[in-house]
Amino acid sequence: MDVPTWAWLLTLAVAAAVLTFDVIHVARNPHVPSTREVATVLGIYVSAAVIFGIGLWYAEGGERGTEFFAGWLTEYSLSIDNLFIFIIIMAKFGVPGRFQQTALLWGIIIAIVLRTIFIFVGAAAINQFAWVFYLFGAFLIYTAVKLATESHDEEEDWEPNGIIKWFQRTVPSTTEWSSKLFTKENGKRVATPIFIVVIALGMTDLLFALDSIPAIYGLTKEPYIVLTANLFALMGLRQLYFLIGGLLKKLVYMSLGLSVLLAFIGVKLILHALHENTLPFINGGEHVGVPEIPITVSLGAIVVILGVTTVASLWKSNKDAKQGIDSGH
Repeated sequence: MDVPTWAWLLTLAVAAAVLTFDVIHVARNPHVPSTREVATVLGIYVSAAVIFGIGLWYAEGGERGTEFFAGWLTEYSLSIDNLFIFIIIMAKFGVPGRFQQTALLWGIIIAIVLRTIFIFVGAAAINQFAWVFYLFGAFLIYTAVKLATESHDEEEDWEPNGIIKWFQRTVPSTTEWSSKLFTKENGKRVATPIFIVVIALGMTDLLFALDSIPAIYGLTKEPYIVLTANLFALMGLRQLYFLIGGLLKKLVYMSLGLSVLLAFIGVKLILHALHENTLPFINGGEHVGVPEIPITVSLGAIVVILGVTTVASLWKSNKDAKQGIDSGH
């Protein structure tokens, strides 16, 4: 794809404008959003992503459009799983409901900045070194195994890491909650509790980016598609948090489904690395004649994995709920 500079700038400008509007709106009106409010805004974001993907399909061809939808669905599904950690962080810090939007919004802004940096670093590495795909693939398979073997009970034991504790010890702060990151107390500028929560979310975003960027580069090599798929996946994350907070506990197989998804993309990356191989100790530095997984197959696999995971999770949750009711009688 030959994306002109103005298209990059316009994309980033639109994202910045939407986020700026969100920051101002939430800061002026801290509240717990209604289901109707979050569903409406989320519907707008999802519709915008679908329209963008269709537009890309017509402008750049079916393969690029398919890559966008595969990347967007993958990033969205990873983001949904990440919401579970966000909920735990909010609970650990005791964030009042009406200030959770502010914390989430700043966390999303940090995520966008971090992922944008990672996207360009990843693109530069891929263009320079073909063997990076081996590293990406191996890392995704490792992450998949880790995700499949850990439980949400372990995640609920989340505790602030050393960096967050250092901020808590060294940054002058107040215990009074506010929608602002900093305020004045006795004439001095101090951090509000929201500031520490945002730091915690930012640190978590950094770990999420380490998974998500290699995953989407397994589906497309186009940095512009990687960027836009991430932007559309992150834009509705705040609304998704309030819409499916209770539903997350019903998605009991989500981690298992995502581990299968990441393992699939990891294998796809390693097959691509073998196909493009230049390492002298593998096949004498020559390309290895292995089959590559087409993007249409990848998109189909993503849809099937996520669909089966969701249906199986809801079936299991409903079954357990009914058994719980029966046993109660």
